[in-house]
Amino acid sequence: MSGFELRPARETDLAFARELTCCGMLRYYIRHDLLWLDEAFDVAWAGRENLLICQGAQVLGFVSLSRDQRALYVRELHVLPAWRGQGAGSWTLQQVFEMARKERRGLLRLTVFKDNPAQRLYERMGLQVVGADDCFWRMERSTAAVSAVPGRNE
Repeated sequence: MSGFELRPARETDLAFARELTCCGMLRYYIRHDLLWLDEAFDVAWAGRENLLICQGAQVLGFVSLSRDQRALYVRELHVLPAWRGQGAGSWTLQQVFEMARKERRGLLRLTVFKDNPAQRLYERMGLQVVGADDCFWRMERSTAAVSAVPGRNE
């Protein structure tokens, strides 16, 4: 299969995650007149569950999660440029969706910049736009749905 796995991130992974996020998101921050602050990323990282996306010993990216009573939230999902388009993001979203189902949270939620092409991935994975805030779409998927990816025969 994919050979992907999720491993808990350690404090020593913070610099990697911050740099990957900044490199991928800075253009959106600039375009939407938002301020990137390393310190804000670090504080958010400390309060979330952070998992590395790996294939063997190779770290491909990470996902950062938070929860409330109703939902599991994908706060960050970033894959190294060399690994994009190879299924790591889709696989990770499916794993996170299964986590939400097992935890009996009714929804998987995330927020994405309106002009970020990752929105297409999220839509393919069954998330739908449910609201907007300035430059962001709020997206969610019910965990009551069948766990297979919509539109795929597995």
